[in-house]
Amino acid sequence: MSPSRLVALSAEECLSRLGRVHIGRISFWDDDGPAVLPMNYALLEDDVVFRTASQTVIRAARDGAEMAFEIDGFDPLYHGGWDVLVRGRAELVTDPAELRRCRALPLEPWAGPEPDQVVRIRRQAVSGRQIAVTAG
Repeated sequence: MSPSRLVALSAEECLSRLGRVHIGRISFWDDDGPAVLPMNYALLEDDVVFRTASQTVIRAARDGAEMAFEIDGFDPLYHGGWDVLVRGRAELVTDPAELRRCRALPLEPWAGPEPDQVVRIRRQAVSGRQIAVTAG
């Protein structure tokens, strides 16, 4: 197997991958400590938006909590992969015009009760990495 190395992805490449993948994980602090939840999402002006019925997530967003959002892809055969991380403050979307824009996005729930709250993570930073195989 050829040697590999980690290569930083540009912000543009990170946003491009965020636009192509629609499942990721939110990370935040709840009453019991760090929590990570899978979430389907969409982008709105380069911010991550998702619908949720989770009272823990709703409370964190209402409080303006800092959240991280991560997506990734991997190839176990060739030991390759990549990840993108978005960091920012979460907020409940309450403005009627913004809610209409969010609800027009492909944010259909996959499980559980129909989510009635929309959360937006205002992107403050985005970074990504890729495992690049080098010619040996």
